[in-house]
Amino acid sequence: MRVVFVHGACVRDGSWWWHRTAGLLQERGVRSVAPALPSCGEAGLPGGAGGPGLSEDVAAVRQVLLDGDEPTVVVAHSYGGMVTAEAAAGIGSVRHLLLVSSYLPEAGQSLSEFGDGGPAPFLDVDPDTGTFGVRPELLVDTFLQDCDPEVQEQAADHLARQSVRVTGQPVRAAAWQQVPSTYLVCAQDRGTPPRLQREFARRAGSVVELDAGHHPFLSRPAEVRDLLLSL
Repeated sequence: MRVVFVHGACVRDGSWWWHRTAGLLQERGVRSVAPALPSCGEAGLPGGAGGPGLSEDVAAVRQVLLDGDEPTVVVAHSYGGMVTAEAAAGIGSVRHLLLVSSYLPEAGQSLSEFGDGGPAPFLDVDPDTGTFGVRPELLVDTFLQDCDPEVQEQAADHLARQSVRVTGQPVRAAAWQQVPSTYLVCAQDRGTPPRLQREFARRAGSVVELDAGHHPFLSRPAEVRDLLLSL
């Protein structure tokens, strides 16, 4: 078994965001990888209005999934659910999807369809550069309130501005319709409302709820590891 972690929006260095859970999995002999998402300015491609979007993120994750043939669990966080819906479709080695506080789109849906018509208050959108990012002063209270101070301090160094193109591009497949799936609802999440998570969770095969904020793999890594090992 291997685990492929797909991180959320407006962050970089995916391996850092997952490192606490990945380390516990490694102790049990389970290897993992966290692909870089080009729309977040990684993979050596320029960002901004004309830069990489959802399709480039899908291609990056899909390539990692195709690189190995061992049974794979894909863990998608937040925006990562948009990427995974298309990237994991039709790949025989993917045996389960774990969706953490994740968007869970039907084919043809885009990220913008799940908002209320405007950017969330914790986001900063720059139309001149065609990018958006998390307001650093709201990072901890919105996304990391249940994490320890060390994680809260380090997280700001792993933020990224992301191409706004990802918000309007529809996914072309919905892997969760063919692959067994589990949705992890984060009941104390201040970024993705639990109400919205529970709506998405109805589409998943099974649902687990954890009294955690937006990043349980940082605040409650042992519980996320145990959930993964149970799939």
